[in-house]
Amino acid sequence: MNTNKIDNNLISENIFDVIVVGGGHAGIEAAYASSRMGSKTLMITLSIDKIGHMPCNPAIGGIGKSHIVFEISALGGLMPKLCTKSYLQARMLNTRKGPAVQGLRLQIDKERYKILSQEELLKTPNLTIISDMVEELILDNNKVIGIKTRSNKTYKSGAVILTTGTFLRGLIHMGHNNYSAGRQGEEAVQTLSQSIKELGLKMVRLKTGTPPRLLRSSLDLSQLEYQGSDNLDSLFEFTSHQVEHKIGCYITHTNENTHKIIKEHAHLSPIYTGHIKGTPPRYCPSIEDKIARFADKNSHHVFVEPESASNDEIYPNGLSTSLPIEIQEKYIRSIKGFENAIIVRPGYAIEYDAVLPNQLYHTLEVKTVENLFLAGQINGTTGYEEAAGQGIIAGINAHLKINKKEPFILNRNESYIGIMIDDLVTLGIDEPYRMFTSRAERRLLLRQDNVFDRLGDKAYNLGLISNELYQDIQKERALIKDILESLRSNKNHLEIMRLFSQGEVEKVHDKIKEIKPDINYRTLQTISAELLYGPYIKREQKEVEKSQYYQNLEIPDNMSYKNIPGLCRELEQKLTKIKPKNIAQANLIQGMTPAAISLLIFKVREKTK
Repeated sequence: MNTNKIDNNLISENIFDVIVVGGGHAGIEAAYASSRMGSKTLMITLSIDKIGHMPCNPAIGGIGKSHIVFEISALGGLMPKLCTKSYLQARMLNTRKGPAVQGLRLQIDKERYKILSQEELLKTPNLTIISDMVEELILDNNKVIGIKTRSNKTYKSGAVILTTGTFLRGLIHMGHNNYSAGRQGEEAVQTLSQSIKELGLKMVRLKTGTPPRLLRSSLDLSQLEYQGSDNLDSLFEFTSHQVEHKIGCYITHTNENTHKIIKEHAHLSPIYTGHIKGTPPRYCPSIEDKIARFADKNSHHVFVEPESASNDEIYPNGLSTSLPIEIQEKYIRSIKGFENAIIVRPGYAIEYDAVLPNQLYHTLEVKTVENLFLAGQINGTTGYEEAAGQGIIAGINAHLKINKKEPFILNRNESYIGIMIDDLVTLGIDEPYRMFTSRAERRLLLRQDNVFDRLGDKAYNLGLISNELYQDIQKERALIKDILESLRSNKNHLEIMRLFSQGEVEKVHDKIKEIKPDINYRTLQTISAELLYGPYIKREQKEVEKSQYYQNLEIPDNMSYKNIPGLCRELEQKLTKIKPKNIAQANLIQGMTPAAISLLIFKVREKTK
């Protein structure tokens, strides 16, 4: 690691405000945000042609994840715009449950998404993109001031954002074979890991995987269950438009024969031979791991997903593996509809280096190295959405930091991005982190439908969204307020609550449409949620205000948690072990509830009187 000052005369043409290392989903949002806010930004990536590549499932959104994408949309990010232009199928998941846990999921044309990513970035003002490998961070007095590349070029900057994905000492595994790679067909980055370690940062080895890709024309899709799009009038963006039915997906299942083949050859998987040292994602297990963990199940779902309208490849979601190619062929062909399947590209597992994220501030800046920011899988997360959510926050804060402005921090009570970052920097990780709605303490306040109301003001004040969009958000607020006032009149309210109690949600929507015939689905959801859950929403808002008021209430060192009426045994044990210093820290304990926090506040105030 070079800690010498750079000779400004030698690199005067290579001076930037922000340097973003990596062109994946975190890098895209980081570069897009910082450049649009006015920072002269440089993106350095191994291959410009791979910017926006989707190396795993060709989909964006889903339960929990979609909330992040909606928040990126509210903050003026690029991912939602790219989704609108590249989706193949659109579905709203969990519609039988309340609006707080529903999730929009889009099947994406990965080739089109990649092309659109590159087109958008290449025309973004203040953004320069070059192809090179970053090998070294340059520091001056514990402050990053630039980077050095493999081509021996040096670039100076006010801030550096690392979004390295799976490329840090990436190692691909397939059976007993392994080789260095950042992704299949792309080289790994070796020396940058060492440069990061020399900063004194603690690192960890993680693992993820991907299934084999199948030739669509070799499959018998007529045997499978078809899954089309839902009737929707908007996606992740604020603007409404008719969602088209394009290319659908299919569903098949593994069977006892599939499981038998995998069990008989499990000894060939590097997961069980000890070749893989990295920790895998708990919620996205390989098929061999799934069969071992759920031995009582004779079948697992396989979602047959098209990768693009421009190629003939299928992504069999649910069949991630690191078994040898010949075993992949055997178990794939045991599945209904896959009897004659041809593998275009084999599945594999990949290990890579990540930084333990509890070494970061909530801005995603490294605590011990000023102006160095990290975003995406380098922070131990998994998923395009989680990466993009971190990227936009890192990009915003890098710009604010070098301009000596107040940092932008989203808290747990106002966004899922805030929850994710708070979890990462406060609790750290022991496995790849994935977002779920269950991680949110205030789900009713953090719905998909109210995201523009939640974050619109902040985005506008930062200059992330246009004046036109902000005016539209304000108009929607006023519309919602007017409709709610009308529907909460005595006569209407009783009728609506009767319809809700009978499960007649569509009839409630019809009542709303009598007032505003052309109202969109998202606004309908907001009004319905406010009508049905109004008292609960107000209660959550009061709990938020109360918890914020008491966040800094100190807990005495000699505090005993035994015999607190209403406090469950599990939380009693955790509080005793962790010994939080204040209510804010207690709030972060896994399994902590608003009711338990209220009990704790009461007990602390009683003890400190």
